[in-house]
Amino acid sequence: MLTSISPAHRRAIEQVDALLSRVGIRRDGHLDYTCGIFDDDELIATGSCFGNTIRCLAVSGERQGEGLLNQVVSHLMEVQAQRGNTHVFLYTKAASARFFADLGFYEIARVDGELVFMENRRTGFADYCRALARTRREGRSAAVVMNANPFTRGHQHLVERAAAESDTVHLFVLSEEAGPIPFAVRRRLVREGVAHLPNVICHDSGPYIISAATFPSYFLKDEDTVAAAHAKLDLTVFGRIAQTLGVTVRYVGEEPDSGVTALYNRIMAERLPEVGVACRVIPRLMAGDRVVSASTVRQAIHDGELAAVADMLPPATAAYFASAEAAPVIAAIQKQKEVCHH
Repeated sequence: MLTSISPAHRRAIEQVDALLSRVGIRRDGHLDYTCGIFDDDELIATGSCFGNTIRCLAVSGERQGEGLLNQVVSHLMEVQAQRGNTHVFLYTKAASARFFADLGFYEIARVDGELVFMENRRTGFADYCRALARTRREGRSAAVVMNANPFTRGHQHLVERAAAESDTVHLFVLSEEAGPIPFAVRRRLVREGVAHLPNVICHDSGPYIISAATFPSYFLKDEDTVAAAHAKLDLTVFGRIAQTLGVTVRYVGEEPDSGVTALYNRIMAERLPEVGVACRVIPRLMAGDRVVSASTVRQAIHDGELAAVADMLPPATAAYFASAEAAPVIAAIQKQKEVCHH
C-alpha cells in the first residue's frame, strides 16, 4: 500500500531512515513530503519532495524489479501537479540516471560520477539559455551570482567593482525561497541597489543555480564533500550559462570567516578556467572594523538591533526594513534559532 508518511509518525520515519541507509543515502534535511509503499507493516519503497524537487528515493533490495520505484515517482509527480509544479527536478546517483531517463527525466548536469541533476522537460535548460542569449552584449562580459539575503553594501561593492572593470555585468539573483526574505523582495532590493549602474543586467537564476541552503546533501558523507559537490554542480551548469552570455570572468566576494565558502571559492578558481572563465575574488567591504555581511545584518535583525548595522545597508535596503512591509519578514527572522546559515 502506498501512503504518505507524516514526520510525526516516528516508527515510519525510522523505517524510512533504515531503508535509505541500506541503499547508501540518508534522509535529506530539506523535505516537505514523504511517501512509502508498505507490505503489511514493512516499508519496501520510499521517496520525498522538497519544493519542486524529488529526493530520497529508495527500494528494498529484495523487492527490486517489481516496479515499486516507478509507483513512488508517479505518485510524487501527482503531488507536484497538485502543487501546481509542472517543471520538476530530481537528483540521483549517476548509476540510477538511466532509470529516470526512462521515466521522462532529462540530464542537466552531473558531478564526477557522484550525482546527476535532472528535469522533466527535454529542452528546459536549453530554453533557459536561449532566453539568456537575448541579453548577450558585445565586449567584456562578467557575471555575479548572489542570494542577497538581504542586499548589503558588500553586495553593492562587489557589483560596482565588476561593473567598473567590464562592459556588461550579468547579475544572477538566486530565485529559490531559501530563507525568510522572499525572492520578490530580494530581487527588488538588488535592482534598486544597482540601478545606478547602466551596464548591469539582472537575471533570475531560475531553478538551475542551486543555493547551498537547499543543495541535496543526502548522497554525501561530510560538510566538505557536500560543499565540493555543490560547487562542482553549480560550476558545470554555470559554465554553460557563461558560454551562452560570452562571460569571461565571475566575481565573488571573499569570505574569511567560512571554511565552506573558502572551499567553494577554491574549487571555483580551479574549475572556471576550464570553461574559459576567470575567477576574481574581491576582498570584503569593511564598515569600520567589521566585515559587511548579510549574516551580520540578519543577526542584528534577529536581536532587534538593526540600527547597529545601518552602515552596512544601501538606502533601498534600509528603507525596506524601516517600512511596515518588512514587519512580517523581521518577525520571521526573529523567530529563527539560527540566522547565519542561509
